[in-house]
Amino acid sequence: MAQDVSTEEGAAHALWRSFAMIIVSEIGDKTFLIAAILAMRHPRLVVFAGAFGSLVVMSILSAELGHLLPTLIPRKWTQVCAALLFLIFGVKMLQEGREMKAGNEKIQEEMKEAEEDIEGDEAVHDGTGAVGVGGEDVVPLEALEAGRVNGHIRKRSNGGSSPTPRSPAQKSLKSYAESTRNFFSYLLGPVFVQAFVLTFLGEWGDRSQISTIALAAADNVYVVALGTVVGHSCCTALAVMGGRYVSTKISVKHVTLAASALFLLFGVVYLYEAFFALEPVMP
Repeated sequence: MAQDVSTEEGAAHALWRSFAMIIVSEIGDKTFLIAAILAMRHPRLVVFAGAFGSLVVMSILSAELGHLLPTLIPRKWTQVCAALLFLIFGVKMLQEGREMKAGNEKIQEEMKEAEEDIEGDEAVHDGTGAVGVGGEDVVPLEALEAGRVNGHIRKRSNGGSSPTPRSPAQKSLKSYAESTRNFFSYLLGPVFVQAFVLTFLGEWGDRSQISTIALAAADNVYVVALGTVVGHSCCTALAVMGGRYVSTKISVKHVTLAASALFLLFGVVYLYEAFFALEPVMP
């Protein structure tokens, strides 16, 4: 009975940790802003479905990666690794938060980067993002007509030299990726696919993905996956419903400091669990 209660408490703690981690990591993040911008241009439900679907896939993949770690190293040391990871992230975020200025200047920079990512993706897939001889993107006709000559011009950062020719394997891989995207765009709609792809690429290698892997390595993988999915659903819903408004009201400095405190707390908790709270495994 006591063991069942302990298991239920551990699951509840893991659920809360994964949910809270996503909330403090994703609000105001680039993928949050991408969903907000797309929702202002396209139907909100379609954008939500694409972005949330991508985050569900990412959460499951990350949780499964974390689930593999305890099969390679003892559970105690996965707890220690998770603790060190959260402590490092917490200290780094604390430094970043202290250096940030108060207000929403930082989030406006993130908003601009998100808009550039969306415009770049649209330029590539509407046929106007081809690379010119000088290494510049072709300017869309509609941008010229609207007077936005700088809208899609992005000089390649290769020292002014001509673009590096792709190998046959790279060309084949790109062609396959384009064909796959076109197929799903026809099947599910271009807006859904754009939201899915931009969100997935934005989340890959992000702090929240690495943290999800660490949580899944230290706790129940199914509970962690559930907590991250619920957290992502709340953040994505907030983004598509009023992300632009929210981004003007929140301070990234305060969000970063709050996330730093939470990550440091997670680090201390996992260190305690690794050395004092783990029960010995009975043969």
